[in-house]
Amino acid sequence: MLKGHAFRFHKRSTDSSAKADAFETGNTSDVVWGVIFEIDDREKPRLDDAEGLGAGYDEKITTVVDERGQEHRVLLYISDADHIENSLSPFSWYKRFVVDGARQHALPAEYLAVIAAMPDVQDPDQARDRRNRSIAC
Repeated sequence: MLKGHAFRFHKRSTDSSAKADAFETGNTSDVVWGVIFEIDDREKPRLDDAEGLGAGYDEKITTVVDERGQEHRVLLYISDADHIENSLSPFSWYKRFVVDGARQHALPAEYLAVIAAMPDVQDPDQARDRRNRSIAC
């Protein structure tokens, strides 16, 4: 868990929808749950590209706490302030990726319910919508 942050769909994407962000609130009661992955240093440039580093996302090193209370230093991709647009919603297929991923990794049910209840919109690009809906999570 990452304290002092809130999960938001507010990062403006190139497809005019909202993508996910761990938004720093400074309020210690706000928590973002997630999963820690370890990658080979040689794979970092590919991950940076896939995550949009420099194209709306920045990176920061922060500390998270696991379910056993152990602290871990992690790299986190966060929305660049210039790319935050609170009026946007995620496409429904994108929100499904986030919710299904949270479910697969057994994140807290209450947290999952909050994300699942967030508004979404249909993707106007029907081909992209079909393509992304066909991806099994």
